[in-house]
Order: sequence, then C-alpha cells, then structure tokens
Amino acid sequence: MIKNQWYVIYDARKLKKGAVVGIKRLSEKLVLWRNTDNTVGCIADKCCHRGASLSQGYVKDNHIQCPFHGIEFSNDGSCQLIPANGKNANIPETFFQKAYPTQEKHGFIWIFWGNQKEQLPEIPFFDNIDAKMHYAGFENHWQMHYTRCIENQLDVLHLPFVHRTTIGKGNRTIINGPNTVMTDKGFNIYIKNELDNGQKPLKPNEMPEPLPNQQHLKFIFPNLWQNFLTPKLLILISFTPVDEDNTLLFLRMYQKMVNIPLLEQLLNFLMMKYNLIILNQDKRIVLKQLPNKSDIHMDERLVMADQPIIKYRQLRQQLLDENEKMP
Repeated sequence: MIKNQWYVIYDARKLKKGAVVGIKRLSEKLVLWRNTDNTVGCIADKCCHRGASLSQGYVKDNHIQCPFHGIEFSNDGSCQLIPANGKNANIPETFFQKAYPTQEKHGFIWIFWGNQKEQLPEIPFFDNIDAKMHYAGFENHWQMHYTRCIENQLDVLHLPFVHRTTIGKGNRTIINGPNTVMTDKGFNIYIKNELDNGQKPLKPNEMPEPLPNQQHLKFIFPNLWQNFLTPKLLILISFTPVDEDNTLLFLRMYQKMVNIPLLEQLLNFLMMKYNLIILNQDKRIVLKQLPNKSDIHMDERLVMADQPIIKYRQLRQQLLDENEKMP
C-alpha cells in the first residue's frame, strides 16, 4: 500500500453523533467515532493501558472512553483522563494512542496514512463532481488485494466476455488504443471498441482527439476510479484496502438528471441494482486471479490494450519508490 496518501475509510452518512465503530483498514485495527460537536476521531483500536478494544467504548465529553478502565483519549490520540488517578492528576507522557489525521469530505471519512507531517496535501477528488450532483451507493467486500480490484476497472479488454449480458453486449472485441492521458492527479483513459471485421486496432498515437464530454475512465492515486458517462451521470469507486487480502469497494452513482424525490429514488434503486449485477460479474473473475496482488514485474503476457494497467503499475511503483527514499 502506498504511504503518505489520503484514503477513504468510511461512509460519512453511516457515522452518527456519539457512534463508535471498530474497523480494519490498511492492515491496521482502528476505532472511529463522531463527537457531539460533529468532529470525527480515528486512533488505534488498542488502549495503551491494558490493550482493551476502544471500539467497545463510548463517546464522553468529545473523547473516546475505554470500556475497561474509563481512560479517555482525544482525536489527536492524547490521553485526557485516567480516572483511577483523579481528574487533577498529571498524565504520563507514555499514555497516548497512535492517531490518524482525519477529514470528512465529499460524503466520505478520510485518513492520511503515512508519516507525520505539519502540512498535509489536499484530499484528491474529481473536479467534475459538484454539489448539484446527487448520489446513491453501496459497499462491496472483495477477498482480493486492492491492486487487482483497481486493475479490473482499468482493464478495457474484458467487457465483451465478462459482461456479455450487460455493458459488453455487441461483441466489440477490437480495442483501439486505448489513449491514456496523464493528469495532475492520475490519468484518463479513452477507449473505442469495435467489431472485428479483420482490421488492425489503432495504436494509441493514432487515436482521434477526445471529444468534449466523451465517455472515458478516470483514475486518481492512490485508489479512486471514475466512469465518466455524461456530464450528468457518472460512477465512482473507492478501492479501500482492508489488508493484503481484502478490499472494500465504495461504489457511488452521481447524477443530476433527476431531482424529483420519488423519481430519484426509483432511478437510484434501478441503477444500483444494475451496478451490483455488473460488479458481481467482475468479482467472479477477479477473485480467482493469481497471484492476488499485482506488481511492476509479473509473469504475464500483456498486449497493447493493457496500456492503462501498465501505466498504473509504473506510477504506483514510482510512488512506492519515492516513499522509500523519505526519512
């Protein structure tokens, strides 16, 4: 997993005031809670006193209170009270929890996972999603490393085979390009699939210039993907690492075509049902891939149309290498 990045860890709508949840993200057990002032805390889910699970505790005075001995910690992991010592006692410096910088943005709860920094980078997100867009979504658990899950959505070859009954209808097996265009946050992928009439596919540099608002895929590091269908309709997935063998997919459909409540609910229901069918078609294949984690060098025989996956692996390795050089 790439350090020094912002990661989506939870759906903000699900975390109510006073709620405490235990989650596993990025191979670490975390406790997440929302204070009465609506701020969110995220620290290690193991009390530094006797190792109790803080996710079994309570929100008290905008702190998380350990269920075992009532010790309280704030959002930054500092200990605020050891009841057995009295409320006026000094707190030993050794009483602290590992804490994660936390932000609530775009309807998600994010943590910065990596080295402690005085100034953190901005949370990466898609510029084409604004406040006028309504969204509906769901979570889906895959027993696979997050790199394989991401690469599935960058794979432009599989549609006529994996999705032959849904979005892959038409048997358009010739893949022109694809044209992978770098952005300041990641890259965009422009695709043109055609029926095989004996022609050779166009090379990436032979692809026509993208048209305004043309359907394409977007990717932002470390793990955000978007299918841009139209300016008023798009799909987003955050591939959130749970650990080396599990990934949580947060899928959302954003739209600003319908804002009449009943019609919007009907559209959301139908689209989410359809998206789940498509996702399960992918899942059936991806969960059987070997090995379960992708890497820059693999025992695979790639073709021209795999360019987005090659680009993803190269850029991911570049980020990993940069983190290795950091003090």
